[in-house]
Amino acid sequence: MALSSVLYGEITFSEGRVQHSNFNDFQVARMNVAPRVTHVHIVDSDQPSGGVGEPGVPPVAPALCNAIFAATGKRIRRFPIGAQLKS
Repeated sequence: MALSSVLYGEITFSEGRVQHSNFNDFQVARMNVAPRVTHVHIVDSDQPSGGVGEPGVPPVAPALCNAIFAATGKRIRRFPIGAQLKS
């Protein structure tokens, strides 16, 4: 979900209407762009569990942008970044 938002998360409008009707015409990340390895660290706590999936979403954008900068020297300054990767 986070990778889809960072790479492709743009909603386009035409004449005041959203051009996307559902996920069939809204690009989402597929398995071929997913990381091959993901490390998950669960921290022991006496607190009740909750929100296990959502906290990982916000750090994806800065982590990916920093990785792109480390690999290419190019800073990403706006989202979605998909089109910027092609140039």
